[in-house]
Amino acid sequence: MTSNPVPEPGRPIVFRGGTVLTMDDSRTVLHDADVLVVGTDVAAVGPHLEVPEGTVEVDASGGIVMPGMIDTHRHLWQTAMRAYGADWTLTQYFVWNYLSYGKLFRPQDIYAGDLLGALEAIDAGVTTTVDWSHNLQTTDHAEAAVDALRSTPGRFVLAYGNIQAGPWEWSTRPELADFVDRRVPRDEMFGFQLAFDVTGDPAFPEKAAYEAARELGAKVTTHAGVWGATNDDGIRLAYENGFMTEGNVYVHAATLSADSYQRIAGTGGYASVSAESESSCGQGYPSSWSIRKYGIPISLSNDTSVWWSGDGFSAMRATLNADRAREHHEAHASGDTVTNIALRCEDVVGWATRGGADALGLGSVVGSLQPGRRADVVLVRNEDSPVMFPLINPYGHVVMQAQRGDVQAVLVNGKVAKWDHRLVGVDLGAARRAVDETVEYLRGQLGEEEWVKGMNPEIPESKVLDNPYTYTDYASADTHRTSTE
Repeated sequence: MTSNPVPEPGRPIVFRGGTVLTMDDSRTVLHDADVLVVGTDVAAVGPHLEVPEGTVEVDASGGIVMPGMIDTHRHLWQTAMRAYGADWTLTQYFVWNYLSYGKLFRPQDIYAGDLLGALEAIDAGVTTTVDWSHNLQTTDHAEAAVDALRSTPGRFVLAYGNIQAGPWEWSTRPELADFVDRRVPRDEMFGFQLAFDVTGDPAFPEKAAYEAARELGAKVTTHAGVWGATNDDGIRLAYENGFMTEGNVYVHAATLSADSYQRIAGTGGYASVSAESESSCGQGYPSSWSIRKYGIPISLSNDTSVWWSGDGFSAMRATLNADRAREHHEAHASGDTVTNIALRCEDVVGWATRGGADALGLGSVVGSLQPGRRADVVLVRNEDSPVMFPLINPYGHVVMQAQRGDVQAVLVNGKVAKWDHRLVGVDLGAARRAVDETVEYLRGQLGEEEWVKGMNPEIPESKVLDNPYTYTDYASADTHRTSTE
């Protein structure tokens, strides 16, 4: 533990004597080194730094100083229902959120989930989060999301979406452009994307949403390569119509053909891999193993706390384990044995930091600890834990050993967000009350019997297996084709 009170705003801070994962181009690791933060920036990195008078000194010995982690796809609004869907399949998720009860969420429920999810991310050292906010049924819902995000010290991207209406409908309404003008600064602290999926309908109605994104100057983030929902036809339509542009993010990308992967790679797209999600609910086998072969840059995602954990450590660990399992499985299938593993711990730490920054166009701003970069800094250090020593392989320690409770300090843009293992300037009581109100409201709307059934809902006789999206009648079993067919 540090012996210092929370630093006064504006005072320089130096982390002394830690193992520093700079995540620069050479992935330089510095031992017994310092990181100096002045204002919003990393001012210097190196051993025995001279610091300005009045600098707050933090003992980082025995700990790891690293860039803040970046999550490129998390449905923060669902955090208010934490673990409710722990046993869901993807189909059950679609039934509950798309066909049944997602439409019940009010603006205040979006606020409650976003607030709790944002705090959860920061607490775990995730300093930048894409809020894949796909239940913004009205601009009042969107206002609530922005209010929640802007009330916390994190760095966010609002990915605006609405699962209850066609993308070609909500994206073209004048009130969306007005909302963006009023509430979305699109600076280093708050970005904007459009979030929608492409079903593969040959009529390509999503074209209007792509055009709206272009008009708004926004990148598109889309669930692509999701078994039974979105696959190669959606990629092909976007490509043939000229909408696969640099900086678009393809979430999961788990059930795509070689052609689709090559189109993503060739157009400067990025993947957002959510291995816990893909392993559990059935989008397809966690996709990093497939994606790596095509040179598609990878970022990591936690997806949603309605199902899984909400921290970058879990995302890294799940990704590494799934990728390695696939490598061994493929080798065994051909009678071979893997003797030197392809994916290393330092690679997934890179995906969780630099990879996310690059995917969001922030690679020159955050994602690494270098002079001139913004000071999104995480200190992983826990003197009360027997798991924090010995510190031999720092990348391996971050991926395989550390967890959110080991995050001692978090800085976002030079501002202290967590100190001595506790969030700073946060009213957790208010967040709890907001979430409790949402849970009570939803439980009352459903009734106790339906509330309990919702944790393992029955699948109705409907088109959900061929098209889970309620806003279109298009359905095609083609989404069920494997990438090898």
